[in-house]
Amino acid sequence: MTKTIFITGATAGIGAASARKFASEGWQVIGTGRRRDRLDALAGELGDFFHPLLLDMRAPGDFGSALAALPDRYREIDLLLNNAGLAPPMSNLQDADQDPLDVAIDTNVTGLVALTRALLPRLIERKGSIINLASVAATYPYRGGAVYAGTKAFVRQFSLGLRCDLQGTGVRVTSIEPGMVETEFTLVRTGGDQAASDALYANMDPMTAEDIAGTIWWVASLPPHLNINTLELMPVNQSWGGFAVHRREG
Repeated sequence: MTKTIFITGATAGIGAASARKFASEGWQVIGTGRRRDRLDALAGELGDFFHPLLLDMRAPGDFGSALAALPDRYREIDLLLNNAGLAPPMSNLQDADQDPLDVAIDTNVTGLVALTRALLPRLIERKGSIINLASVAATYPYRGGAVYAGTKAFVRQFSLGLRCDLQGTGVRVTSIEPGMVETEFTLVRTGGDQAASDALYANMDPMTAEDIAGTIWWVASLPPHLNINTLELMPVNQSWGGFAVHRREG
């Protein structure tokens, strides 16, 4: 029986790598994104295994009509991969503009909840799975990341709470929490500053989108009676720092 995965943010990074991985394993893939050209390119690459769906996670009012318009062969969904997400610029909150914060919250939290809720009837019917992409930022704070870390802490706790709500349905829920993965993440966060992205990942062997896609595949392919609640992973050369201490003058 052919299975179907629904991937948000499939136009780049972990989402695109996951689309390729699952298609290569014989799954049908519904891939969402806001960039039609990239969706079309992925559809051209993956062919009949891929259905492009133009969708903005900040517009949950459009979710119902978009799902209703899915072709018949893509209506039964076995796995929701909530991958779409972004981070506002790294500013202390007192120095930050509100609009980028709202974009992150609307994408990472509000849209994720609305889409999950909309797809739950199909996932329950199929005894499917939900994999949410959180971050190590959900656990380890850093300066300038309060809102992003807050959204990812929400995703982590939402995943655990959803496990409670879905008890007895057979639906599995996992929060995957990566550290440094070299994708477009920093480019988006910095407004396209390639030098900043290159400097962040230089000489430290970051994880790749394919690394995380392989992990997602492993979680999804486990026997159905096993549930990975949370899975945190980092590159070997990344760890967490100690406490910061401010010392007054004099």
